[in-house]
Amino acid sequence: MATLEDKILGEKLQNYCSSSEDEGSDDEGSRSGDEEGNVAKRCPVSSEPPPINNWNGSATNTGPKGVLEDWKRFKELEAQNRDELAKERIALAKKLTLTVKTAREEEEEKEIDELEQELNELIDEGFLMQYQQQRMQELMSQLQKLPKFGKVLTLKSQEEFLNAIDKEDAKVTVIIHIYSNGVKACESMDGCLSILAADYPSVKYCRIAADITGLSRHFRIDGVPALLVYKGGQIIGNFVKLANELGEDFFATDVEKFLIEYGMLPEN
Repeated sequence: MATLEDKILGEKLQNYCSSSEDEGSDDEGSRSGDEEGNVAKRCPVSSEPPPINNWNGSATNTGPKGVLEDWKRFKELEAQNRDELAKERIALAKKLTLTVKTAREEEEEKEIDELEQELNELIDEGFLMQYQQQRMQELMSQLQKLPKFGKVLTLKSQEEFLNAIDKEDAKVTVIIHIYSNGVKACESMDGCLSILAADYPSVKYCRIAADITGLSRHFRIDGVPALLVYKGGQIIGNFVKLANELGEDFFATDVEKFLIEYGMLPEN
């Protein structure tokens, strides 16, 4: 049986001759040269060193140190191979994670595609026309529910002024003309608002004298005609000294265009 020393130094070959045969008594040492030659022929010594193992490394030392170095190098290469395989497995796992979808995700994506296709089929010219007509009917229905006025209301006190604003439907637009008697531009504004009240019956038009509101004398002279616009109890438009904008003599179309431009009136 091979020993540890045999594993390290290499196992004995069949033609290996032990040196114990050279040991003996002095009588055996006195044998003739012919007999020694015959012994040499029977035990030829191999000229090549016994192989260490099957490792094809580059180490030249065949002793224990060389075997250990070869084993260390083998382990290093083995570790490198494991690292490379681990990297390949990680890369493959990432790729599969990005590309593979679960059955639930595929089903949800399929449902979304079907809904989009159905929506595209519905949104055609005929469908849009039908939706537009339906929307117009809804808006007309809402307008019909609003109170109708059709004329300009004269407010005679501050209390009426506040009630005209606070107690009105939140959807109603309230336009109040602040005027001063004897001012030509205020007379023109009164005539224009009478026409607009008939054209926009869902808009509440009012007028109040500047001295009733308690405004300053300077405003009663230079600030009129003025238009204050309210909705839902909040002021949304404040236009003073409109004579500088419209002049002293103007028409209903001028006032209408001015209010539409600032978003105070809907376009007819």
